Amino acid sequence: MIQRARYLNRLIHNMWNGEIKVITGIRRCGKSVLLFDLFCDYLLSQGVPNDHIIKIELDQRRYYRFRDPIVLCGYIESIVKERPYERFYLFVDEVQFTLSVKDEANGSIEVTLYDMLNELKAYKNLDVYVTGSNSRMLSKDIATEFRGRATQIHVYPLSFQEYYSFIGGDRRAALDQYMLYGGMPRIAGMTAEQDKKEYLTNLYNELYIKDIVERNRLEREDLLNAILNFTASQIGSLTNPTNIANSLSSMRHEKINPSLVSAYLTHVMDAFLIGMARRFDIKGKTYFNYPNKYYYTDIGLRNARLNYRQYDPGHMMENIVYNELVLRGYSVDVGMVIDRTHHEKAQREIDFIVNNGDRRIYIQSAYQMDTEKKENAELQSMKLTGDFFRKIVIRSDIPHNYYDDNGFFHCNLMDFLLENHELF
Repeated sequence: MIQRARYLNRLIHNMWNGEIKVITGIRRCGKSVLLFDLFCDYLLSQGVPNDHIIKIELDQRRYYRFRDPIVLCGYIESIVKERPYERFYLFVDEVQFTLSVKDEANGSIEVTLYDMLNELKAYKNLDVYVTGSNSRMLSKDIATEFRGRATQIHVYPLSFQEYYSFIGGDRRAALDQYMLYGGMPRIAGMTAEQDKKEYLTNLYNELYIKDIVERNRLEREDLLNAILNFTASQIGSLTNPTNIANSLSSMRHEKINPSLVSAYLTHVMDAFLIGMARRFDIKGKTYFNYPNKYYYTDIGLRNARLNYRQYDPGHMMENIVYNELVLRGYSVDVGMVIDRTHHEKAQREIDFIVNNGDRRIYIQSAYQMDTEKKENAELQSMKLTGDFFRKIVIRSDIPHNYYDDNGFFHCNLMDFLLENHELF
């Protein structure tokens, strides 16, 4: 079993903090294993009796009755009330499957999962943990519906460090496989190429697409697929819903409404399938509304979406670097700076502005800088910032790390992904 120490340590740190622990992430990224196996094993190792860990998996048929939050709450109360001096742990998996029901005993008021969890939270002998795979149902509601009393732990697919710690062997060969098939946990245990491809394709068709369509009652599954194809082919490129709508209109010979594209993109992001990096004006210190960049939460899912036809290592590396930065907990934007060194003003892009509290670094993701022209193109934007924040170039074509004459740190991609060098 792959040890997800980054997330397990956060769960352990937040035990009995008086808040509901909300574990979010794309489906099949390892949330259930983290909670029901790794964290459960930790509790058992600390002497917690097995019958004091209450497990409810709402995507399993034998637990369907607990999709009614009143039934769920009543069942848990029947346990914790009887033994008020004993500590219990409640694990509820995939809470997006819960229903909103009418409480007939209290004037037919509407009752949601949040009402019941807030009620259960009042029991001092109960520590509550839930998982969910949809931000509209869960993540965006944490501050309001849980009344500011929830701790969110967002789980991502395997980082390269986690992936490599499990499979071992030649590092370069492992990275090549990771760039192609990504870090969905089951992939790490597969050896046959065809098995990996079929698994990722089935995840898309049988899980993610169906989830998004059914949950949001979408009428245009064909448009959803077209948007997913477009974003997969455009990772690392600035775009917006209008551009996407115009491109799809041209390809499909029909008029596509940009507002519909925007809504479908929101549904895809709510399912944690893709993430968005906003563009930030470094000198003006303001955000642009559009265009933005979209990155796939897992590069293997992106490649499967395109049936492995579009192998562009530069953009794939940029996607992996973005994912690595956000899973480390950083705030990540796309940087823009004006170049006035020529007669006409030009906008120059910095791949990532990475913020950690009040500290900032600039990062360029460069697969190769084998010519002077490429080097100038990659470094020029960071030279224009006019500040003294740290500047890093992550590269796959250097054998070791070094500082150049500009004070920019050139970091080997493998060292960065294996966390052999601290960014801050």
